Amino acid sequence: MIEKIEALLSEIKQLTVSAPEEIETARIKYLSKKGSISSLMDDFRTVPAEQKREVGMRLNELKQKATEKIELLKKQFENSGAANSDIDLSRTAYPIPLGTRHPLSIVKEEICDIFKRLGFSIAEGPEVEDDWHVFSSLNFADDHPARDMQDTFFIQSDPQIVLRTHTSSVQTRVMEKSDPPIRIICPGRVYRNEAISYRAHCFFHQVEALYIDKDVSFADLKQALLFFAREMFGEQTKIRLRPSYFPFTEPSAEMDISCNICGGKGCPFCKHTGWVEILGCGMVDPNVLENCGIDSKIYSGYALGMGIERITNLKYQVKDLRMFSENDVRFLEQFQSAH
Repeated sequence: MIEKIEALLSEIKQLTVSAPEEIETARIKYLSKKGSISSLMDDFRTVPAEQKREVGMRLNELKQKATEKIELLKKQFENSGAANSDIDLSRTAYPIPLGTRHPLSIVKEEICDIFKRLGFSIAEGPEVEDDWHVFSSLNFADDHPARDMQDTFFIQSDPQIVLRTHTSSVQTRVMEKSDPPIRIICPGRVYRNEAISYRAHCFFHQVEALYIDKDVSFADLKQALLFFAREMFGEQTKIRLRPSYFPFTEPSAEMDISCNICGGKGCPFCKHTGWVEILGCGMVDPNVLENCGIDSKIYSGYALGMGIERITNLKYQVKDLRMFSENDVRFLEQFQSAH
């Protein structure tokens, strides 16, 4: 009897399976009412009295080992099956909704692509900036309104640290570290302390461009602007430049395009003028070049900047600026075909 128990115990220890069905087969073989262990239990009645204690202990050990082995095989097979399964139970159920890029991302990439074809490369910089790169190096006067708490988010003073109000700070960083020719575009998020409404927000997105080289003229700027307008809004688009003022450019201008809704004939969108303003531009002020270590007697350049939200409004006629940051899926789903 002891020999039979030892033989079964050795057999159970070496037991392996390759399929769930084999586990059930092994359970029936050893632990069912007609299994090997039950048969030994039946034979236990014939064991001499002086051996019953030892044989009984060995039978209980055999049954316990067999039960533990079957449970272990079940767990090993379950873990192995989960690891090898191609089904991820944590995934979203089918059908999976089709996503889309954000409309601001679509327009930003389109703007960048147009300027890349003109030879511009992308430059990026920090959103938390110091006073020098945001204001002082760009020829802002000490009493300029942009330096006021009502217009700008100040993080600390002495030294003054702010959330950048424009991506021109990226231009100054590039000019400080690079020698002309410089031809860059600077996309990114900017911040201004404004009341949030359908036409204004405390943060928005810009793309600015900078070109510095020898003999760069306003004619170069105008041609680049015309190329951009026609690539973005269509071949029939016209532009006009109106004199303006910016601390960092001289001369400066605001650029309008012919209304892409009415074709310049006049409609409510363009306030019946036939024109819509889209960006500011101008020749880089010599003081800015000198502040950044570039000789203004040898080099000249132009700069321009536009709000991505404004361009997106013109392309897709989004009337409320807040919709871009509310993450309303119903709004975002409308741009699935705009990829």
